[in-house]
Amino acid sequence: MKEHFSNLGIEINGMLHLSPKEAFEVISKNACIIDIRRDFEIAGKKITGTEVIYIPYNFLSEKYQKLSKDKSYIVVDAVGIRSKDAVSFLMDKGFTKVANLNGGIVDWEKDKLPMNIDKDEMLTGSCLCQLRPKKKFKHDK
Repeated sequence: MKEHFSNLGIEINGMLHLSPKEAFEVISKNACIIDIRRDFEIAGKKITGTEVIYIPYNFLSEKYQKLSKDKSYIVVDAVGIRSKDAVSFLMDKGFTKVANLNGGIVDWEKDKLPMNIDKDEMLTGSCLCQLRPKKKFKHDK
């Protein structure tokens, strides 16, 4: 697995974890982002400047078959927790060129990597435990 990512990142229990800067480097070599956040999470902040496939985590088991096993993927969520489960799922399905974005979109933004921020679509709430979208989205059930 790691040979597909030029010996970047750290491997833990057979899963490769890339920092945002390492992921950005791999993207320049034709890796693709799989963003597994829900629609309301994506609406406010999106990675730009590369190919991004949006598959909400709860739809991954239905839609993973549309992905090519020949392509390299970096799985992204908000902070890098659900993305580990998604990487594990894809590895179980035979994907060998897949890595987790450590720290998710939060660390991507901290590293000032290319992204689009729409303040009108960002989550609202007085603390992290109360964050919610400003409007309903089609995949939110």
